[in-house]
Amino acid sequence: MAKVCWPYFDPEYENLSVRINPPRVSVDNTSCSDCTVVKVDSVNKPGILLEVVQILTDLDFIITKAYVSSDGGWFMDVFHVTDQQGKKITDVKTIDYIERVLGPKGHTTDGMKNCPGKRVGVHSFGNHTAIELIGRDRPGLLSEISAVLANLHFNVTVAEVWTHNRRIACVLYVNDDITSGAVDDPNRLSIMEEQLKHILRGREDDDNVARTSFSMGFTHIDRRLHQMLFADRDYEGGGVTTEVDYPPSFKPKITVERCEEKGYSVVTVRCKDRAKLMFDIVCTLTDMQYVVFHANISSNGPHASQEYFIRHMDGCTLDTEGEKERVVKCLEAAIHRRVSEGLSLELCAKDRCGLLSEVTRILRENGLSVRRAGVSTVGERAVNVFYVRDAYGNPVDAKTIEALRKEIGHTMMLNVKKDPASAKAAEAETSGWAKTSFFFGNLLEKFLA
Repeated sequence: MAKVCWPYFDPEYENLSVRINPPRVSVDNTSCSDCTVVKVDSVNKPGILLEVVQILTDLDFIITKAYVSSDGGWFMDVFHVTDQQGKKITDVKTIDYIERVLGPKGHTTDGMKNCPGKRVGVHSFGNHTAIELIGRDRPGLLSEISAVLANLHFNVTVAEVWTHNRRIACVLYVNDDITSGAVDDPNRLSIMEEQLKHILRGREDDDNVARTSFSMGFTHIDRRLHQMLFADRDYEGGGVTTEVDYPPSFKPKITVERCEEKGYSVVTVRCKDRAKLMFDIVCTLTDMQYVVFHANISSNGPHASQEYFIRHMDGCTLDTEGEKERVVKCLEAAIHRRVSEGLSLELCAKDRCGLLSEVTRILRENGLSVRRAGVSTVGERAVNVFYVRDAYGNPVDAKTIEALRKEIGHTMMLNVKKDPASAKAAEAETSGWAKTSFFFGNLLEKFLA
């Protein structure tokens, strides 16, 4: 196995280097006619690429192109970005935030909390308790989880739910229904943990089938969900073929080759483009202990091509077929976790304890299975986004949609978006991006499917 020496990063030297050579950030709206160019030059350190991509992703930017070079002691990145509508980034506050967070005073807790308009990802609200759940997925499971929390008088303020290969991972932020503060009573937490574990286990007796954990601090939801499912080895699939869940257009083509001249392993990913694709790939490579030295990211219409020159943290390249196969499987899983082929339901209502339980109960009673979900709270309004299919994994029919409108429409604002794989949606996507984001503003428009 080829091995290349990887430099040791002394923390004090790193801090000194940053003070002597502070990061330089440029947000350029003149060089390109159709995008904003963000340039970042700084001292190299482990994990810096993921930090930068995570910040841009949390702002819901679409990365159309990127060039990464971090071989040696310096890190140089160029990102071509647009907003969700494909327009340049012109908001002064957003530009100031980019320059501040990626600049010399960046990567601080205060800087993260002041992220403008971000409600899912890095959080900026008050006291809360974070709950992490992972287990075997089944129809109606999210409804059962939210019912337990409602019965125990916990209000869900933010949540993200992913399912992949018959596994479910959730990160939920809850507070006390009466005090609106974090729940720190060990007895209440113990009761909640026991009930949630019982639901996640279902008919299984093995405690390893389901896991729960609690935290009072901040966490990056998307990053944590990737880590949870990766640790759960969802990429192995348990004998479930991804072709059943995803059409051929969503199956990525991933190769791992060797660059003899420079001593890198070259990972090439070609797949349908979507929001947060680069973040998902970089996040997974980082969690697998690989270092990205160079990268070339580009998009051509609805398709993306991403090339990463990597080595393991110990300096080794991927020389065995087993290592290569594992990287391919893990990246395929990372890409598929966020793919949502089901119907999209966006609901907006006044926030209250038990709202999530009520909504998921209605979905379950109408025979719908939640593939992915996002919950956020904006002031006194709660915004819930669900990607659903029927209990057998098929698209939802028109009668079910109409029944949902009648049952939900009196108390909540409902926005229905058709399956993006349908012929009409696919035709519309050929001229743009498959954008998937949880925005309060989306619900203010009457988008009828």
